[in-house]
Amino acid sequence: MRLRSLLLLPLLTLGLIGCKDDSAPADQTAAPAQTFHWKMVTTWPKNAPGTGTAAERLAERVNAMSAGRLTIKVYAAGELVPALEVFDAVSRGTAELGHGTPYYWKGKVPAAQFFGAVPFGLSTQEMNAWLSKGGGQALWDEAYAPFGLKPLTAGNSTMQMGGWFNKEINSLADIRGLKIRMPGLGGEVWNRLGATTVVMPGGEIFTALQTGAIDATDWVSPYNDLAFGLQKAAKYYYYPGWQEPQSVLELLINQKAFDALPADLQAIVTEAARASTQDMMDDYVYHNALALDELKKSGTLLKRFPDEVLQAMQRETEQVLGELAAQSDLNGRIWASMQAFQALATSMHALSEKELYDWR
Repeated sequence: MRLRSLLLLPLLTLGLIGCKDDSAPADQTAAPAQTFHWKMVTTWPKNAPGTGTAAERLAERVNAMSAGRLTIKVYAAGELVPALEVFDAVSRGTAELGHGTPYYWKGKVPAAQFFGAVPFGLSTQEMNAWLSKGGGQALWDEAYAPFGLKPLTAGNSTMQMGGWFNKEINSLADIRGLKIRMPGLGGEVWNRLGATTVVMPGGEIFTALQTGAIDATDWVSPYNDLAFGLQKAAKYYYYPGWQEPQSVLELLINQKAFDALPADLQAIVTEAARASTQDMMDDYVYHNALALDELKKSGTLLKRFPDEVLQAMQRETEQVLGELAAQSDLNGRIWASMQAFQALATSMHALSEKELYDWR
C-alpha cells in the first residue's frame, strides 16, 4: 500500500489524475441580466425639432449603451399625461422619467426657476459649468429631493430670441396692456412692466397668436420658431432673448426607480443625459443659423428691443430675483452661488468670447 502511494505521487503532482479541470464549463449557466422598461413623459409636441427630438435621442442612446437592458418609451405631451403635469407624474411614479424645463414647475418648487433660465443671467456654457463644477447640481438635487426626484441636464436650447409680436415695441408705453405668452422669471418681469402673461405649452402657441388670443409670444429661437410657423402668425421678431440667455432642458428621474438600477445602468443614464446636452447645443447652433437666414428671406422683420426697454427689464429682473432669493434659505443660497460664479465668468469672457465676437 505504501509503495502504491509513492508511485501515484508524481502523477498527482503533475495533475494527470485526480484533479478538477477549472477550464471546464460550469454546471450551471449564469442568470440572464435583469432588464428594465421605463416610460418617459415630456412637455413637448411629438418630434418637435430640438426639444422633442432630444428626448427621443436620449432614449435611443440609453437603449444602445445598455445593449437593451434599459429601454425607454417616450410619450409626447398629452399622450400619457398633459404637458404641465409631467413633474407630478414622475414624482408619483406614473412614469420613471420626464423631459421638460424647470420653470414650468415654479408653482410647486419656486427654486426650480433658477435652474431653467435666469434673465440677464448665465450663458449656456456658464450654466453647464456652474451645475457640474460650481455646486449648482447639489443645490438642484436639494430642491427636488422632497418630491422624490433626481434632476439632470438633458439639453439646452442655447440663447433664445426675444419673441414674436403683432405690434412694435418702441417704448415702455407699448408694453402696457400687452398679452404675451411668457413663462418663468421673464414672464414676471413682463407683468411688472404692465403686460399680462399667460403660460401655455408649445402646441397651443400658433393658434393663440394667429387668432389674437395673445398679442405676442416667446417660444425658443429660429430653429423651433420656423418649424412652428410662427412667422405666419406675427410680423415682428424681437431680439435679444434677455429673458432666456440659455434654457436648460431637464431629465426628471424618479429617485426610487433610479436607486433600483444597478450601478452601471445608473452611470449610463447619467452619461446619456450629459451627451444629450452637448448634442442639443450643437443642434441649435447649427440649425438656428440656417433657420434665421430662411426667416429673413421670407420677410420676417427683425427688431431690437429699445435700450429704454432693456434697461427697465434689467431693473425689474434684479427686483424679481432678489424677492425670489428672499423666499427661503435654499433660494438665497442658490442665488448667491449663481451670482458669485457669474461675476467670475463675466470677467473671463470679457477678455475672450466678447472680444472675439466684437472683432470678427
